[in-house]
Amino acid sequence: MSRRHAAAASLALFDGAAVIDPGHRIAGVDEAGRGPLAGPVAVAAVVFDPQRPRLNGLDDSKQLTAARREQLHDRILDRALAWHVVLVDVEAIDRLNIYQATLQGMRDVVAAVAHVAGFARIDGNVVPKGLVLPAQALVGGDGIDRAIMAASILAKVSRDRYMLDLHARHPQYGFDQHKGYGTPAHLAALREHGPCAEHRRSFAPVRECLEAPPAVASAIAIA
Repeated sequence: MSRRHAAAASLALFDGAAVIDPGHRIAGVDEAGRGPLAGPVAVAAVVFDPQRPRLNGLDDSKQLTAARREQLHDRILDRALAWHVVLVDVEAIDRLNIYQATLQGMRDVVAAVAHVAGFARIDGNVVPKGLVLPAQALVGGDGIDRAIMAASILAKVSRDRYMLDLHARHPQYGFDQHKGYGTPAHLAALREHGPCAEHRRSFAPVRECLEAPPAVASAIAIA
């Protein structure tokens, strides 16, 4: 079975009565940044007008270069009937946990575009409870559904831009390179400098650094 057919077969309806009306515009929803140790999780929704020509070049944001994502980002904003991005901050991630914070972001972006959409399609295998629209979850949707592809690009670009701004404030961590993911360089910087305010305290590597003194402070104490 092809990836496209396998994903289509995995559609999960929000409820037994949920049916896609052919006349409904669909809001594609995706996120970026669930795994990093620092920074927000970005969630986006995009609604295209099916009466307008398709936007060429869309794909899963992970399959595109940073330069290509930036190009498509502006074209999506120009072409979309409606779009919305939320950056769920570290405080909410630590308070709710990353999974629940992401679901809340999905509720927020769907509500923001519901005035022009009749249905939502979520990348993944879970439809958040409490959406204002009926919805489906689509595994691998960011490689299949064009609105989800567009949402994945907006979420990724928005988060990457945030992390570049964060790098300007905290250059010692190298956020411009790893965007907050737990790379060896990032983990080494965490051990040396300790966490900043944008690190996710609920994530084990950050929590462990809080429990141990920074390497620099230890070296000074030994000296």
